[in-house]
Amino acid sequence: MDEGLTKWICERFAVSKPDAQTYSPLALAYIGDGVFDLVIRTLVVCEGNTSADKLHRRTSRIVNAASQAKLADAVMEELTDEEKAVFKRGRNAKSHSTAKNASVHDYRVATGLEALMGYLYLEGRMDRLLELIRFGLSGSDSGG
Repeated sequence: MDEGLTKWICERFAVSKPDAQTYSPLALAYIGDGVFDLVIRTLVVCEGNTSADKLHRRTSRIVNAASQAKLADAVMEELTDEEKAVFKRGRNAKSHSTAKNASVHDYRVATGLEALMGYLYLEGRMDRLLELIRFGLSGSDSGG
């Protein structure tokens, strides 16, 4: 799947593929938030057909700052130096938004994880992105 989805979308809409290394950490977190949400929603839907409300509640247990911070902690030792650098840039970025229902620490760590997810997605490294999420879900209390 590497090079797949990002490249495919850009080709279909006749836009140039972004250079993830030039994007701000908050821009990476923006796209990473959506990608992480899509992966988790996909996993939840694949667990079985149920009401949209139940799907949303199951997804919300994982797609929140506290759970994402636990997932980030679980994968930290698995990250390459390059991935750690992207994560740290995201974690340390000065955001204009504030943590909703989360500690500042968890919010920043979750932003770091989202930046890493965005970076991997834009780089076309979906296999690695999915590997980290799978490892993190099995190594955290987030479930999955």
